[in-house]
Amino acid sequence: MCGKVRQYWLSRVSWAVHTNPFRQHDTQYSRSLTVPLRWPTSDSRLIVQAALHGLQQIYRPGLNYAKAGVMLLGLQHGPAAQHELALGDDAPRLEALMAAMDRINERHGPGTVALASAGHFAENRIWSMRQALKTPDYMARWSDIPTALA
Repeated sequence: MCGKVRQYWLSRVSWAVHTNPFRQHDTQYSRSLTVPLRWPTSDSRLIVQAALHGLQQIYRPGLNYAKAGVMLLGLQHGPAAQHELALGDDAPRLEALMAAMDRINERHGPGTVALASAGHFAENRIWSMRQALKTPDYMARWSDIPTALA
């Protein structure tokens, strides 16, 4: 593809959360929610906004959550996406901005440029994933491929 990033768009963001069903003394809670986007997009701002909206709808404070996940649904190749006629005061899609962010991250490494609302800044994070026991990523990281010595 001559160095171009292949552009994919999505049309829905889905959230699911649940508490541990084996901790019967805890309050049990399980919810999921799918947030449809107005049109298919690759705009990170709109995707994060939809994800945060979904989380606000299903999150209940004070519960011991065992699992939470977000899924990006309706993935399609960008040029195949159907657009709508912009007649209202809708903010224009900033596809050039998203493409510039992708190029910077591709050139200087993942996470070089990120949205503040996505929670990438460690000093402001309330939580973070525990990855001490994470399995190696053989398919995506050269350093994780085992070496056999003969």
